[in-house]
Amino acid sequence: MMESQALDIAAHVVQLALTPIFLLAGLAQLLNVFTARLGRIADRVYRLAHDPDADCAELDRLRLRSRLLDGAVLLAALSGALTCCAALTMFLGALRNEDAARFLYLAFGGALVCAIAALAAFSIETILSGKTIRAQMKNARDAMTK
Repeated sequence: MMESQALDIAAHVVQLALTPIFLLAGLAQLLNVFTARLGRIADRVYRLAHDPDADCAELDRLRLRSRLLDGAVLLAALSGALTCCAALTMFLGALRNEDAARFLYLAFGGALVCAIAALAAFSIETILSGKTIRAQMKNARDAMTK
């Protein structure tokens, strides 16, 4: 009987934790959009870098856009990480001594920790990508002014 109650409690906690997961799905879509837009900026910078008649002001606008996208990625990833932390806290707070419930909590909790780490890695990679794009912009702008 106690095993059944522990499993019911664990299942209820998983159900409660799934609500923030919908927020994570939305954030993942936003991150996908941000990455696609950063790619479009990189393509435009590449074209401008090879155009002798390119406008330096456009490169400056592209640099600003890439910095804004870096901020958006950081904020979305931070939001996702905090959402995972909230769900993980819920799990850790509900952790009981029952073995089946413990396994369920640890398995899902491990998944949340991995999601937090993935969001952090994605943020770092995107920022590095943005820095590369801005370096290309600077090189293109310097070449245009010479």
